[in-house]
Amino acid sequence: MSLKQPSQLPAWKALAEHFSKIRDQHLRNLFAEDPERGKRFTVEAEGIYYDYSKNRLTAETMRLLLALAEDSGVRERTEAMFKGEKINVTENRAVLHVALRAPRDAEIIIDGENVVPAVHAVLDKMSDFTNRITSGEWKGFTGKPIRNVVNIGIGGSDLGPVMAYEALRHYANREITCRFVSNVDGTDFVEATRDLDPAETLFIISSKTFTTIETMTNARSARDWALKTLQDDKAVAKHFVAVSTNAAEVSKFGIDTANMFEFWDWVGGRYSFDSAIGLSLMIAIGPDNFRQMLAGFHSMDEHFRTTPLERNLPVLLALIGIWYNNFFDAQTVAILPYDHYLGRFPAYLQQLDMESNGKHVDLDGNQVNYQTGPIIWGQPGTNGQHAYYQLIHQGTKLIPADFIGFNQTLNPVGRHHDLLMANFFAQTEALAFGKTEEEVKADGVAEDQAAHRTFEGNRPTNTLLADRLTPEMLGKLVALYEHKVFVQGTIWKVNSFDQWGVELGKVLANRIIPELESPQAQELSHDSSTNTLIERYRQRRNKQ
Repeated sequence: MSLKQPSQLPAWKALAEHFSKIRDQHLRNLFAEDPERGKRFTVEAEGIYYDYSKNRLTAETMRLLLALAEDSGVRERTEAMFKGEKINVTENRAVLHVALRAPRDAEIIIDGENVVPAVHAVLDKMSDFTNRITSGEWKGFTGKPIRNVVNIGIGGSDLGPVMAYEALRHYANREITCRFVSNVDGTDFVEATRDLDPAETLFIISSKTFTTIETMTNARSARDWALKTLQDDKAVAKHFVAVSTNAAEVSKFGIDTANMFEFWDWVGGRYSFDSAIGLSLMIAIGPDNFRQMLAGFHSMDEHFRTTPLERNLPVLLALIGIWYNNFFDAQTVAILPYDHYLGRFPAYLQQLDMESNGKHVDLDGNQVNYQTGPIIWGQPGTNGQHAYYQLIHQGTKLIPADFIGFNQTLNPVGRHHDLLMANFFAQTEALAFGKTEEEVKADGVAEDQAAHRTFEGNRPTNTLLADRLTPEMLGKLVALYEHKVFVQGTIWKVNSFDQWGVELGKVLANRIIPELESPQAQELSHDSSTNTLIERYRQRRNKQ
């Protein structure tokens, strides 16, 4: 495997030269020159039809991008990940979220141990617990069944479960109310619990170390809230369970360690909702649907691991992203799902992508001389069309976009789905081809208005089209983007599996907390801005 930074590779240099020749080519011309382009630049696999024809690239572009993937060792590093090698070099850890969805008879070895049996033991424990909750066998402290489940976590312990719960709400047991608390702002907890009965509420505290300050602050508030009504510390064991690896802290909190669900240090938080971190999701959608989702994950894992690069969905998505990020200098990628259930999918992908590849040094600790991770943003169509699409269509920034749609709706209501999908298809067409000034004038628009109504087009999009949003398909889509991020990190030679940038703010916050909470005003030793802001807060926080 090459240890060179990508900008030093022959394929990168060839791409730079190629870019200078085709950068100004318009999609109108590319389609006119190749009437079959809309069929040739497509791949269908794992129930996903991927159309990348509306991108500013040619067959030669793809040949060079695929050569870059080869030169960067994508295949070798993929095998290293699946074999459990410790590719997270800064923490000396394996990266094996793929083991979380491996079949029961699979074998994945870490430090001489097959981890798959342990994974399925936890899944079985989760299934048993879920069945006890939903059947009413598990009773709260007063004998009432559990009707409400509140997941308390942050980062990957929140974004994944809440995204998947919203995505799969169609399949959820509506007898169970699911809420999610992550923000240390007390408003989040208050609003999540305002209308709940403590006697019917179960809290799932999701924290690997059981020391994460935001999560444990919310957990302690949850315990106080529950005990204010239930009046007995023994009630904690019936209304709180833990997803953690720290049995001592779990026990100290008052949770029975028999109700602690394990996960492992080879699972990064942003890759973890298909582990015990997804317990709230399993309770909502049931063990069978959860396992169908895992099967979807595994199916995409196998596609990624075994399919030739030129027909490999995550690889193609990653390479086209590299093309815009590093050659067109695009700063962002818009994720635009045309399904209301995927409302939290862009937010989920923000953490997955930006926490993974927002790095400024390579695997050897050397400063990079190229752009790494893009800014990820978006929300479901058609809402975005009446908001920020204006900038995508006529602004001065190049914004590549992924459009995600489904042939079949889960909720047939009159003409709704046809209207939704008409917009889905129309937007990628409009972005690609635009409308020339001549065409605008031919429509009878006045001369002084024509420039305002002209659309340059040549705005690139990917189209991902599947039949239905099922648990299996959600698993495939999430794994698709997981592996896309991995491929891009491999090409950029960064560690996609640490997140040291998250830690600095936590360290400084821990230093400031006693400065805010101490009854005696402590001397401040920050910069002049931070000192002044803290002093103003201390003076005014209790004023009415």
